[in-house]
Amino acid sequence: MAVRSQEQDDALGDVVVPEDELQDRVKAIGKEITADYEGRAPLLVGVLKGAFMFMSDLARAIDLPVEFDFMAVSSYGSATRTSGVVRIIKDLDIDLEGRDVIIVEDIVDSGLTLAYLRRNLEHRNPASLEVCALLLKDGLQKSDPDIRYVGFHLPADFVVGYGLDVGEKYRNLPSLVRYVGS
Repeated sequence: MAVRSQEQDDALGDVVVPEDELQDRVKAIGKEITADYEGRAPLLVGVLKGAFMFMSDLARAIDLPVEFDFMAVSSYGSATRTSGVVRIIKDLDIDLEGRDVIIVEDIVDSGLTLAYLRRNLEHRNPASLEVCALLLKDGLQKSDPDIRYVGFHLPADFVVGYGLDVGEKYRNLPSLVRYVGS
């Protein structure tokens, strides 16, 4: 079980957001999106790999027809700090023109990746483009990241779990846990 291994892993610190709080907040965001997009079918664009668990739960919490597509971008590699260079590893399969698009992000740190994605997707002429981020690290952005839906505001700690990783580890933890290193 993930929790038992968490207790035995010296690289993991305290639980920052427990599983029940995560699920309650995701359901609340789903209700907000349902109300905001009434009569429309938004396209959720998940940013892989970190947002896949959040997007899966979020999609089930939205009481509207939704479609999915995914992008894979990287600004971290296997490090715990962003490199400052954003690369598209996997692009979208669906045409965005005229669509109501919601970018689904796991975490916004500096905002560099999100700014890059927003510019890239705006050039594809969607009808609307909004952002839903599970986590926003307070005080790290040089400008307002303009996120319509935010799950949680966190300090600058590095967290893992619920899809977030370090070196591809810990994604399967059901809670968000502070990563303290090995």
